[in-house]
Amino acid sequence: MLNETVYRWLEKKGFADRITEHAETIDTVEHAAQQIGCSEAEIAKTLSFLVEDKPVIVVMAGDGRVNSSKFKAQFHMKPGMIPRDRVEELVGFAPGGVCPFGVRDGIPVWLDVSMKRFEYIHPAGGNEFVSVKLTPDELEKASDAVGWCDVCKGWEE
Repeated sequence: MLNETVYRWLEKKGFADRITEHAETIDTVEHAAQQIGCSEAEIAKTLSFLVEDKPVIVVMAGDGRVNSSKFKAQFHMKPGMIPRDRVEELVGFAPGGVCPFGVRDGIPVWLDVSMKRFEYIHPAGGNEFVSVKLTPDELEKASDAVGWCDVCKGWEE
């Protein structure tokens, strides 16, 4: 049940061998941690926001929550997530499988520093049954991230 767009993207980047297909859903941080066998914090959740009416992706540790003041300092406006019923249309992936690989052209991907404390993190791979195991540095390369940001609260070093 691989997402072909994600597979081709990761193949070009040299990370296709890091893809894992799961028998059960990984549509939430809790489900993903159970299926992968890691802590919820090691799940790299990919959130989609509207910034100046344009989609922006932020990937953060599973135990992080968006801090409004940090988000505003980074993006110069309050955080506003893309409505669930518009995520696939705007980003290219359905909720539960949103990932930082092969998103629609022009959508910037930011990585939150909350993930840097782990050896490996596990973002979704384009649907609710696929994950990708990467180091934070590999995630930066594999996602073509704009850079690192600090927009989370609720996690500790």
